[in-house]
Amino acid sequence: MSYEIMSQDLQELLPQLGLVPCAVVGHSMGGKTAMLLALQRPELVERLIAVDISPVESTGVSHFATYVAAMRAINIPDELPRSHARKLADEQLSSVVQDMVVRQFLLTNLVEVDGRIVWKVNLDALTQHLDKILAFPQRQESYLGPTLFLLGGNSQFVHPSHHPEIMRLFPRAQMQTVPNTGHWIHADRPQDFIAAIRGFLV
Repeated sequence: MSYEIMSQDLQELLPQLGLVPCAVVGHSMGGKTAMLLALQRPELVERLIAVDISPVESTGVSHFATYVAAMRAINIPDELPRSHARKLADEQLSSVVQDMVVRQFLLTNLVEVDGRIVWKVNLDALTQHLDKILAFPQRQESYLGPTLFLLGGNSQFVHPSHHPEIMRLFPRAQMQTVPNTGHWIHADRPQDFIAAIRGFLV
């Protein structure tokens, strides 16, 4: 699992869907994937929106490793109905992930497969490649298209010290902060999130 592989997936998928060039919006890991896509294949990306993430290592602020470990530790008995499984998983996660909004987001990844409740994300792959996911590939080229970095007002993911690297790679970047939001801007303030994106796209 790497940003190069995820970018390659998009490079193959977008033309198949007839969506090139297009506006690409990505949050967190998706934002890093979108940034790399724009840098590697700028002709596919008409506009870029990176939501609360920057093209630098995010090890110091991310709780990603903690969340993945907590999800892997969940024990759900077979044949348990999905509603009960979700409640049980929520209870087990709560000791590690205190923020209810974050827990609810993580729990959206619980699915039923062949009568068993499982995580739809590949937790083993995430664990094995955590260093790559928290980093960002070194790039020399820049993306010259219009770019918006949409930041959470209460989030620490995009630090002012990241701005020189942002401007080196994305010289037309503009920064916009959504007040009273954390890392999950779209969950904290969905209407403000949509308004910011619409404002950038028109």
